[in-house]
Amino acid sequence: MSEPRDEETPRVVIRDKRRIDPTSGNVRVPAGEQPAGTTPVEHAREEQMSEHETPVAEEPAPTPAAPTADGDVEKQLAERTEDLQRVTAEYANYRRRVDRDRSLVVDQAAERFAVQLFPIVDDIERARDHDELNGGFKLVADRILGLLDGLGVEAFGVAGDPFDPSLHEAVIHDTSSEVSVPTATTVLRQGFRRGDRVLRTAMVAVTDPESPVAPAAEPSSAPDDAPAAD
Repeated sequence: MSEPRDEETPRVVIRDKRRIDPTSGNVRVPAGEQPAGTTPVEHAREEQMSEHETPVAEEPAPTPAAPTADGDVEKQLAERTEDLQRVTAEYANYRRRVDRDRSLVVDQAAERFAVQLFPIVDDIERARDHDELNGGFKLVADRILGLLDGLGVEAFGVAGDPFDPSLHEAVIHDTSSEVSVPTATTVLRQGFRRGDRVLRTAMVAVTDPESPVAPAAEPSSAPDDAPAAD
C-alpha cells in the first residue's frame, strides 16, 4: 500500500490595497497595472518587496544648536584676554622677585667672604708698613687683595680725610690749630665698602680745631626799615 503524499501547504499572502502608502504618503499603483517606465519584471519585484516590507520609523533630524550671539563671543574673548594679561603680569613679578632674591643672596655671600679676609688684609698692611712685604709673602698678599678687587670691595681711610661718623670710628681725640674741621689725622685700621654699603668702618685718630668756628648768626626776619612800635 503506498503512503499518502504530503500536499504542499499553501502560502498565505496579505495584500495591502490602500491607495495611499501610510509610510511615505505616496499614491500606490493598483495591482495588475504597470507603472509607466518600468518593465513587468521590475513591477513584480516591487510588488513582492511592498508585500514583505516593514515600515521603519524615521529618526527625527537633530536640532541644530542655536548660534552664539556676537556679544557673548566678544565677552568671552575679553575675559580670556584679561586672564592672559593677569597671568603674564604675575609671571613678570615672579621673575623680578626671583632675580632680586638671587642678587641679594649673591651679594650677601660675597660680603661674608670679604669680611673673613679683612683680618688677613690688616696683617698685609702692617707688613707693608714695616717693609716686610716681599718674596713669596708678597705674591700671596697680591692674590688676596686681587680677590677683594674681584668682589668689588675697596678700601678707604686716608690721613687727612674729613671725619665722617658714618665712615670713621674715632678712638683718639686731640686738638690742633692746623685744622679747621674735625679731621682723621691718623688711620689705625682701614675701612672697606662695597658700592654704597660700608662693610667695616675705618678706625682713626681725630684732630679737632682748637677754636671751633662759631655758627653764623641767622639774619633777622624783620625788615630794617620797619617802623618802630609806639
